[in-house]
Amino acid sequence: MKHGIVWALLLTAAWWLWSAHVEMLIVIFGVGSIILTLYLFARMDRFAEDNPPYTLGLRPVWYLPYIIWEIVKANLDVAKIIISPKMDIQPRMFETEATQKTTIAQVIYANSITLTPGTITCDMRERDGKMVFRVHALTKDSKAGVEAGDMDRRCTRLEGGGS
Repeated sequence: MKHGIVWALLLTAAWWLWSAHVEMLIVIFGVGSIILTLYLFARMDRFAEDNPPYTLGLRPVWYLPYIIWEIVKANLDVAKIIISPKMDIQPRMFETEATQKTTIAQVIYANSITLTPGTITCDMRERDGKMVFRVHALTKDSKAGVEAGDMDRRCTRLEGGGS
């Protein structure tokens, strides 16, 4: 119940910041969407295999500027590729290990890879007790960026581990 109230307040604040309309129809749609979202949250919690409590604290606040900057850089790289008459792409599939221990941090890492243009996480599998991601990269540089491991380390720090 406590989590539901917190989520309701957060969703209401987000809706208000993005909308700031007070027309009755808009407010009704806003309230309806918040109620629908809370219902979906509750339903997903009921069917989740493992439902650990949220343990990231405020660390995502420090991760957000990093991932936004990575998205901007990757967008510029992809734009250069598209604009270039040569269109220098070298698509490739590869696997990379995730060092995160919690499911939420692994999902954040997989989604962070996918959010940065030029790379997509296609599959997540556990192999020999380690999580392995299968990633598609548009260029060898985008592959090298994932393999450098900076995003992996930051996601590990996000869950409270690593350096």
